[in-house]
Amino acid sequence: MMRRKDREYMMSQVKAAAAIFGVGPRNGVGAELCHQAAKAGHHVFVNGRTQEKIQAVADAINAEGGSAEPLLADVTNVAQIDAALQTINQSGLPLELAIYNAGNNRPEAFLDVTPEIYEDMWRVICFGAFVVSQATLRLMLTQQETASQQSLFFTGASGSLRGKANFSAFASGKGALRMLAQSIAREFGPQHIHVAHVVIDGAINGDKVGARFPEYLERLGDDGALEISAIAEAFMMLHAQHHTAWTQELDLRPFKENF
Repeated sequence: MMRRKDREYMMSQVKAAAAIFGVGPRNGVGAELCHQAAKAGHHVFVNGRTQEKIQAVADAINAEGGSAEPLLADVTNVAQIDAALQTINQSGLPLELAIYNAGNNRPEAFLDVTPEIYEDMWRVICFGAFVVSQATLRLMLTQQETASQQSLFFTGASGSLRGKANFSAFASGKGALRMLAQSIAREFGPQHIHVAHVVIDGAINGDKVGARFPEYLERLGDDGALEISAIAEAFMMLHAQHHTAWTQELDLRPFKENF
């Protein structure tokens, strides 16, 4: 555990905050986004619903000389997200980077999808993005005099663009998320907030796919799946873009991937 004096010194060295919503295990996109945001000089708020996981990510960043803290909140709970953004505001640092990475995937035959499963996936993939975006944008607009740049990004997927068989619930949520991102980009881009949607088209070489479908990753072969570090680097590249040449949508896929 970091000593209070060390933590106060670390906080004094950073100039801006980043918040990553939807962080799981270390070998995942959310955790890697946290690590790379910390390396870029941000104090990182690590959001998730499992205290143990987000604490581990924050501890690892702090141990490496970065600055981070866990931010426990359910992205679909308005009160919890409002409280989370209040915590970010009270840090005294302008929130310059926010990434909505929360989501889940569940391949299932359409006639087997229950109303409860369908609604739950939509709530995490899209409704949570709505809740987080409103709270985030409200805070960012109050901090524009102290922030050097402000970005709000969303993690999309192949399902954002097309619905495959057995992915009806997932594609419905991701498609709606893409439309939400496009609408927000058009409204808040002129207010100097960079909004972008990142389509991840292909399997991700991380814990989720590795644990559930190891044989699939093996069939893809070397470099057949997206590396989490490369995905996070693309997000950070977007954040660094000059406002005269912003990207509103970026698609990422392995060079082997069919599209």
